[in-house]
Amino acid sequence: MKIQGKMFLGLAVFLLATAIIYGAWSKEPVGTTGLFLAFGLAVMIGYYLAFTARRVDVGAQDNKEAEVADDAGEVGFFSPHSWQPLALGLGAAFGFLGVAFGWWLVFVSAPLLFVGLFGWVFEYYHGENRTQ
Repeated sequence: MKIQGKMFLGLAVFLLATAIIYGAWSKEPVGTTGLFLAFGLAVMIGYYLAFTARRVDVGAQDNKEAEVADDAGEVGFFSPHSWQPLALGLGAAFGFLGVAFGWWLVFVSAPLLFVGLFGWVFEYYHGENRTQ
């Protein structure tokens, strides 16, 4: 994780320099604001990765003599069968369409958003997939 943190912090330095030069040269506020926001995002991600790298074991990506097989193994837990992202995605799609077509559609899509969100968060606390 150390190398990823350094990469994002290096990207942040580049974006800051680019934002300053672009803002001074072009006098265009939208692009300058976008570059400064990209700088902030890169700093947040880089800081998180650098901060987390101190708390976890050294990964294979940090060892210069590591083999590909050294990074093999379980990556994490991913839900194999969940319908909740579909409900959440449909609710979000209708919500964003509501901004374009009319605010009434945002209010109609809100229950679908909440059902998808709460179902996704609590899907392993009830039913056949209950783990606790």
